[in-house]
Amino acid sequence: MRLLKLSIPFLSLLIACNNNKTNENNSTDSLTTASLSSKEFALAYRDGDNIVVTSIDTMKQVSFGGATDPAISPDGKKLAYTISDSAGHRSIWVADLEHKTQAQLPVDNDNYYQAMWSPGGNKIAFSIFDKENRWKVGVMNTDHSGYQILDSKSPIDVYSPTWKNEQELVGHDLTNLYTLDLSGKVIDTQPLADLIGKELSLSSSNRFFYTKDGKKLIFNAGNPDVVKNGAGPNEAVYVLDLMSKETSRISPEGFNVPSLYVTADDQIFYSASKTSDSIFKIYTADLGGTIRLIVEKGMSPTGALK
Repeated sequence: MRLLKLSIPFLSLLIACNNNKTNENNSTDSLTTASLSSKEFALAYRDGDNIVVTSIDTMKQVSFGGATDPAISPDGKKLAYTISDSAGHRSIWVADLEHKTQAQLPVDNDNYYQAMWSPGGNKIAFSIFDKENRWKVGVMNTDHSGYQILDSKSPIDVYSPTWKNEQELVGHDLTNLYTLDLSGKVIDTQPLADLIGKELSLSSSNRFFYTKDGKKLIFNAGNPDVVKNGAGPNEAVYVLDLMSKETSRISPEGFNVPSLYVTADDQIFYSASKTSDSIFKIYTADLGGTIRLIVEKGMSPTGALK
């Protein structure tokens, strides 16, 4: 394994090229841009206190210390993440994996986090706690222009935003699923009980993703599974067919799924642990229910486009 370190503000960045050999004498204090620009990254996730950005075969990796909420860009060239300070303030930063630069999103707020890239990678949405003490959806172009808070004047809280398409986002308030356009208007409201029924339960961290064709919703939610010594409901990944109103389960019984991410080309990524185990592993799945284990230890995955 060849290790190369970089010193950058707030984060310790570690580049690793895994060729199944260990060679501690190959470390150096610099990294050329060319050595990164030839790499393709496809997955980002948390491993303890670190964020790992990796190729899908885990042969190429970048590790960030002291950050949370990893969000890899659709093209795999950038990483957005959350930084928290000792006072509990949260902010979003973006690292360019090719050019080794990073910058904070210039938002006049001390509590915004959980970045979500738009399908084309031109915008970033995030959760933000506004001056009226409500959770809203913030949006900014990746060139730091066009910042706005959507639906800023209504009393509605909107949790866990995701992109429906390049012009619309969805979020919920535990009761309704809202669709918002980029002008800041709520253009659709659907009662969640009508969509997912009353047996499934939600928390503010559960997310809803529309499939590319707009015909299905992929989401994670609590369910009636019996969890021995569990502190709360078990969570699983579900797919709702909006035409037939039928809901099918993707993740298997006996696993808890607290985090879910779906790419714009319908790749499903989730972290799960057996109910009797505290070790989370990362899986990928398709809409047909084919599941593949890709990381033996990790949480909060996000993926790039194929």
